[in-house]
Formats: sequence, C-alpha cells, structure tokens
Amino acid sequence: MSATFRREIKARALLEAAGIECFIPMKYMAVTKRDGRKAKELVPAVHNLIFVHARREEIQAVKADIPYLQWLTRPCDGRNIPTIVPDKDMEQFIQVTRDSNEKLVYLRPDEIDLRKGTPIRILGGPFNGIEGTFIKIQGHRNRRVVVMLKGIIGVAMAEVTPDLIEVL
Repeated sequence: MSATFRREIKARALLEAAGIECFIPMKYMAVTKRDGRKAKELVPAVHNLIFVHARREEIQAVKADIPYLQWLTRPCDGRNIPTIVPDKDMEQFIQVTRDSNEKLVYLRPDEIDLRKGTPIRILGGPFNGIEGTFIKIQGHRNRRVVVMLKGIIGVAMAEVTPDLIEVL
C-alpha cells in the first residue's frame, strides 16, 4: 500500500493498533539535527511504501479511517487492481531487509534487468534459503544478489561469498 506524504510510520502505528500485520523496510540515514549536529536515524528505505498482510475486508475497514492510506495498484486488463505480493516472496524480502543493514541498496524495477543475471539460492549464513538473482548493479564494483518483489521494489544485498551460492 501507499501512505501519501511520507506518513508511512503513522499509518503503520494505526494498522498495528487495529491488529493488522504490516512492514516498512527501514534504513539508517545521516540527518542534520536542529542544533547543527549530525546523527544516524532509522527512516523508511522507500517513502510512502507499506506492506500490509491481511484480508481485503480487514484493510478496507481500517482504511476508511486513514484517508492517506491508498492501494498500490497495477494495470491488468485495462483496469487497475491492488498489487498482491506472494507470501514466500514477502517473507524473503523481510528476512533480507529486517536488520536495516546499511549495505543494502534499494532499487526501482526499471533499474534492474534480471534477464542478465543468474538465478541463485543462498546456502548457509543468516540468509540461508533466500532465492534471488546474481547480477551486476550499476555503480557497484561486484555482482550482488538481488531479491525482487515483482513490479514494486528490489533490494541488492551485500556481497555474498561464492561458496554460499547455489545456481538454480
């Protein structure tokens, strides 16, 4: 879903208060405080984006009280329908992004050409079982594993040692 005008944190609090499971990928970012000093602050990695896990009726009931919470839609057969992410894909995405690692690179779908990559699975370590695509990301030295939520967002992980990678 989309929470307009960077109100995703506020929307998450209201959704959680209503008992609805939701997730916002977060990252640490250097910000300048009012007194002029710099500090790292945990902020949404992608503004206005919030993943919600519930039945449509539950979301619709809560959404009526949150006017800035909107469906993230995609075109299908000449009309726009709400975007649905399969549970397995979302679980992998959450596993990769949960720790707010500074080395993660968030990418728009148009920045990624998965056809040039190799489908892989990570064996061992904290990302055991994660499936993604091993590709070169523009502006980065080495190839990285990208976990993609089709049409929404991709996240490139830090380099993974070759001994932990199985080609699919």
